[in-house]
Amino acid sequence: MPQSGDQRATSRPAAKIEACPQFPVRESARARRLSARVFRDGRVEIVVPTGTRAGTVQRFVAQNRAWIHAAVERARRRPPPPRLVSDEFPPRELLLPALGETWDAAELAGAASVAPGDAELLQRRLRLRLRRRAADALWPQLQVLAAAMGVEVTRMQVRLQRARWGSCTRHGVVSLNACLLFQPPAVVRYLLVHELAHRVHLNHGAAFWRLVERHEPRWRELDRELSRGFQRVPRWIFLSPDAEQAS
Repeated sequence: MPQSGDQRATSRPAAKIEACPQFPVRESARARRLSARVFRDGRVEIVVPTGTRAGTVQRFVAQNRAWIHAAVERARRRPPPPRLVSDEFPPRELLLPALGETWDAAELAGAASVAPGDAELLQRRLRLRLRRRAADALWPQLQVLAAAMGVEVTRMQVRLQRARWGSCTRHGVVSLNACLLFQPPAVVRYLLVHELAHRVHLNHGAAFWRLVERHEPRWRELDRELSRGFQRVPRWIFLSPDAEQAS
């Protein structure tokens, strides 16, 4: 599913290979070739097919080192995208468009049971609450869509991730980003359709996109909106509260 760099995710969680000390390496069951991905914040990830040898990774990085460094420089010179939400912490309220919910300050403080001034603990409690709410809300939606598409999901897991919106393994395990709660409902539905389509096609080929379009004709528009989705996510979700306040 879309990410913040090349706009595509893989079918399994990150698995680092001790072959490239400069950059993290991730194996992908869906990858057909080696690729270097440079994200908007300048981070680099090397994606390789499952079982790729360490020497192959090292040669690929050596051959593409100049391109990678040039892409990193371009990313770092790019102006930051506009923010679509408040990054204030502690938040006065949290808007969750995916659910049509607004958590106000009193509710946030009460639910977190945190003493005033303990920003780090409050952040951890809010992150945990977001993950739990996402799990409760997204699982039923995923099940309904899976039935409509004629596929089976064996399990769903929810994380808080900086770049990846979702993934689906060949065994039917769907992983979703709790930050989807900050997205419009139509975008969330598209993401779910996208991941469920991987139960039929473990790639992004033409047949995959035809299946996505059959269940979500607006996928191109919604994919573009999702590519800007992290502009809707408060930065304190990932940064320490003190760092965010000082920025």
